[in-house]
Amino acid sequence: MPRLEELANVALRVPSILVLDLLYKCDIEGLTEHLKAKNEDMLFKYKYVIWNMYYLCHLINMVVLVLPLRHIVTLYLHILAALLLYMGHQISKDYVREELHYGYEGAVYLDSLAFNRFVSAMTSQIILSTLCAFLMKTRKVWLFSAHMLPLLARLCAAPHTTLLTVNTFSMGLTGAGITLFLLSNLFVPYRLARAAYSELLQLEVIELYRLLAVGISLWNQFAVPVLFSVFWFVLFIVQLCSDIMSGNAASAVHQGIMFFLLTSVSECCATPYSLLGLTFVVSYLALGLLNLCKFYLGGYAAVQNENVMHRGVTEGVTLLLLALQTGLLDMQALQRTFLLSIILFIVVTSTLQSMIEITDPIILALGASRNRSLWKHFRGLSMCLLLLVFPVFMAYKISQFFHMDFWLLILVSSCMLTSLQVIGTMLIYSLFMVELFRSDPIESLDEVIYWVNAVSRVLEFVVALCVVAYGTWESLFGEWSWMGASVIIIHSYFNVWLRAQSGWRSFLLRQEAAKKINSLPRATVEQLQQHNDVCSICFQEMNSAVITYCGHFFHGNCLRKWLYVQETCPMCHQTVRPSVPSQSQTSSDTPVAPPHRDMGPESAPQEGDLNMDSGMPRVTQQNDASSDPSEQQEDRKSFGDGDCGTEEKDQMGEPLRNTPQGLCFSSRGDFVGFVGPASSLILCNVAKGSLYYSSISPLHSKGFLSPSIELWL
Repeated sequence: MPRLEELANVALRVPSILVLDLLYKCDIEGLTEHLKAKNEDMLFKYKYVIWNMYYLCHLINMVVLVLPLRHIVTLYLHILAALLLYMGHQISKDYVREELHYGYEGAVYLDSLAFNRFVSAMTSQIILSTLCAFLMKTRKVWLFSAHMLPLLARLCAAPHTTLLTVNTFSMGLTGAGITLFLLSNLFVPYRLARAAYSELLQLEVIELYRLLAVGISLWNQFAVPVLFSVFWFVLFIVQLCSDIMSGNAASAVHQGIMFFLLTSVSECCATPYSLLGLTFVVSYLALGLLNLCKFYLGGYAAVQNENVMHRGVTEGVTLLLLALQTGLLDMQALQRTFLLSIILFIVVTSTLQSMIEITDPIILALGASRNRSLWKHFRGLSMCLLLLVFPVFMAYKISQFFHMDFWLLILVSSCMLTSLQVIGTMLIYSLFMVELFRSDPIESLDEVIYWVNAVSRVLEFVVALCVVAYGTWESLFGEWSWMGASVIIIHSYFNVWLRAQSGWRSFLLRQEAAKKINSLPRATVEQLQQHNDVCSICFQEMNSAVITYCGHFFHGNCLRKWLYVQETCPMCHQTVRPSVPSQSQTSSDTPVAPPHRDMGPESAPQEGDLNMDSGMPRVTQQNDASSDPSEQQEDRKSFGDGDCGTEEKDQMGEPLRNTPQGLCFSSRGDFVGFVGPASSLILCNVAKGSLYYSSISPLHSKGFLSPSIELWL
């Protein structure tokens, strides 16, 4: 039943839109001019009546369009009952005419032909009366039997002149009953409007968000997109049948089936109602095409993952805005056909762009993830091939169909850019596949991918800039309109300004990342052997590496990619600077080399840093005068500019038995912490008598809290 209600909700509202469409096409001005040519007095009498009837029909159809479903069903039942009564009177009228033509006035059962006519007419009348009573949900069948009076009079052998009188009386009786019914329900629209107004007051729709919620609810309740789509399809089928029956199909064979279809479509978008219906139809067609693309590439699961931008709304809105901006409704049929073909070309180009946005991450993921499913690769490559060839074919066809000018050149260029994007995607996919079969990775792969994408984005930006420049020129020196100016402003902001801002920011970020990488020192072979660990970003062996000023080793390309996203070290989250950070005023002004986390036993502490009696580090309290913030910050980072030792020796070269293993000292000789196992460094910072204990490890940088403890004493 819910499906049946949804179907009825759409089907019963379509006739109202059809009537509104016909009323919009009515030339009332031409009718009044025709009356004026006949008689001035007739124009004075009927002009205002015609216009009032025109507006009243609009009002009635709008009211019927927004009625609740149960009231629409009731209305259609009454209309159907009225049509059945009309059929009954037509049957009676035809029966009386046949009796007059036959000329027999005797009893009907005495003549076989007269009896057969009477039985047929009476059976039809009984069926119609029963149907009317059934539709009105009543058992009083006699209320709908007035049209049977001529037959009853003929059964009583009434003369033929009496039959005509009885037939006229029965029609008047039915008309009086209908009039009485209409008068009794005259205030039903007023009561419905009052009830709707009361509901709106209860909802307090004065506030904007409540009004918006009511609008969305009515939009879903009336199923507006489906309603207008069904209306347009009905209009299109009627137009096709009319063209075929009128003989235009023969001319379509010579002109081409595509031109014939475009002509029929242009005839079905001559009013605002039909244009809105075409907008929803294009939106649904684009949605179906995008879902088909998703299903072909990723199966049913990909269709379930909906993207707001891939729901066909962009294509429908594009068609509507272009139609309103170019004045499509005010053009003649042939001009509308040519303009509509250009608009549909732009819409198809937009749909292809959305298909590229769906295909691009899938095909690149296949190459980057080293997926060996040949069927998945075939589907991705075949879709890329289609998106490569079809825009070129479209550009060729439209250049053959129209004379090439600057505006058309921009459209063709945007279409060719679609193919260029596909070429860039396939080139990146090819690089991924080449790297798959190589023993060693391609070092400059990231740069190649960046510049391939950059060339495509720059060409898109140039085309968008040309569109804005040409539109501005036409607005200033051609025909200016608010709609055109609004479209140019929106296009300038989203397709020019935001693209330029994003591209320039990306370029500066890459330049800054390259500058930082080039300023960092390269690890030597001895340092890599001593480090003996993998890159913590890609988890691959390091044959070459750079060392950050916080003492961490990374692949240069891996760290560059990381710096495109964040400006901090992946391990300890300290800011990666393009140069060595300036030190505090110490005994030496020369910069300190980057530290190594694992130092050999040859790095011994300076004299006086250990308490020789206890074998423990001597922690010196700093006074308030010497503990400035810069020194505190330097102390907290002192693990990055100190020397670590795993074994302490005295001046005679003998190891200190009571000295704890893994001590770390700063360049000034201050004890700064202990070196723990693996990649964990335990720090101890002395500042104003407070001790901080912290553990920095790769697990902490990945979000695990267990190895990180901070204690305030």
